[in-house]
Amino acid sequence: MKSVKKIENWVLTAGTFLAAALWIFPLYWAFITSIRSEERVVSDGAGILPDEINLTSYVDILWNTNLINWYINSIGTAIIITITVILSGMMCAYAISQMRFPGRRILYGVVLASFMVPSQALIVTQFILINDMGLINTWAGIILPQLIVPVVIIVYKQFFDAVPKEMREAVVLDGGGDYTLLFKIYLPLNWGITTALAIITFIMAWNQFFWPFLAVTTEDMMTIPVGITQVKDAFGVFYARLMSVALLGAMPVAVAYLIFQKKVTEAVMISSGVKG
Repeated sequence: MKSVKKIENWVLTAGTFLAAALWIFPLYWAFITSIRSEERVVSDGAGILPDEINLTSYVDILWNTNLINWYINSIGTAIIITITVILSGMMCAYAISQMRFPGRRILYGVVLASFMVPSQALIVTQFILINDMGLINTWAGIILPQLIVPVVIIVYKQFFDAVPKEMREAVVLDGGGDYTLLFKIYLPLNWGITTALAIITFIMAWNQFFWPFLAVTTEDMMTIPVGITQVKDAFGVFYARLMSVALLGAMPVAVAYLIFQKKVTEAVMISSGVKG
C-alpha cells in the first residue's frame, strides 16, 4: 500500500513539473529571443539555450518608442479604475445589503443581470456614447467603460450580509451612522477581500486591450497592450524587439503577482465562487 502511494506521489510530482515546464517554456523562449540579435533569431543555428547576450532590442524599445508614455497611461488608468471600482462597488453593496429603500431588490437584480452580459456585447453602444461625449483618445474615455465590474458588488454584498446584525445595532445605538459603519467598522473587517479584489481589478485593467484599442487614436495615449502592436508596425517583423516590448509590458504585472500571489489566488477563488 505504501509503495502504491509512493508511486502515485512520484507520478503527481512528475506531472506537476511537466506542466510547469510547459507553462514556463514560452516565457523562457521569449526572454532568450529578446537577448539575441535579429540575425541570430532567424538563423538556423539558434537553439533553445542562450548563446549570446545582446540588449540592442531593449535599447531600441526604450529610446525609439513611446514606452514610457504607455507605462504612464497604463499605470494611471489602472490605478484610477481600481480605486473607483472598489469604492463604488463597496458603497453600492453596502446600500443594497444594509439599507432599506424602494427598488433595492430590483437594483440588485440589475447588478446580477449585468454580470451575465458579456462586455463585448456593449462595445458598439459604449463607443457611440463615448464618442458623442467627446472622450475618444482621453483617459476618461479609456476609464469610464471599465468601471462596470458587477462581481465586486456581489462579493461585497455577500460579506455585508454575513456581518452580524448585532454589530450594526450596537454602532447605531452609540450614535454611529452609515459612514462610520462602512469605513470604520466593516472596511477594517474585510481588508483581505478588499486587497484581493483591488489586485485582480488592477491586473484586469492593466491587461485590457480591446476597449483601449478602440478608444485611443494616437500613439502617445496608448496603453501597454495596445502600444505593443505599434512596435510591429514601426519596425516590421523583428522578433527580438517584439519579445522585448512584450516582456517589458508584462513585467509590472508579473512583479505584482509574485509579491501578492496569495491575494491574487484568493481573488480568483472569490470570483470563481461567485460565477459558480
